[in-house]
Amino acid sequence: MIRIFYVDAFTEELFKGNPAAVCILEEWLDDDALQAIAFENNLSETAFVNLKEDPLQIRWFTPTLEVELCGHATLATARILFDEYFQNDTKISFQSKSGELIALQKDDMIYLDFPIDHPTVIESESLITESLKCEPIEILKGRSDYLAILASEKDIKNLQPDFSTWRN
Repeated sequence: MIRIFYVDAFTEELFKGNPAAVCILEEWLDDDALQAIAFENNLSETAFVNLKEDPLQIRWFTPTLEVELCGHATLATARILFDEYFQNDTKISFQSKSGELIALQKDDMIYLDFPIDHPTVIESESLITESLKCEPIEILKGRSDYLAILASEKDIKNLQPDFSTWRN
């Protein structure tokens, strides 16, 4: 059985905040099934947790692929777990592809502790400069993301990236 919750993270108002689906599993499904569920949910991320594992494993899927980390879907998952499954607990530890993630509950607030990502400067990458249509001052690469430093606020405001160049 799969229980699916729809959560608006970062808000107490319905249809505000950042939506995420949270799927509570009794056993892991194969990756194709997880991807199909995320595709059907059609939200930016769907989180999956198997309650029978200790420590809890968490995974996130967009409608098209698995991602290594998702903050708002982790927050949504913690909210569901604290409210529905671990009412007497104040700490939940998740294992993920990004490492250990900790959710702490205190006074109706949830605090998340994520692994630190140490981005490093890389040589100019043609894919980034082509998609941004400009030459950044510096490009940094983290675990799975890039950060482009531009010369001015004006350059940022005028930016019209072509993200289609990132598609495989």
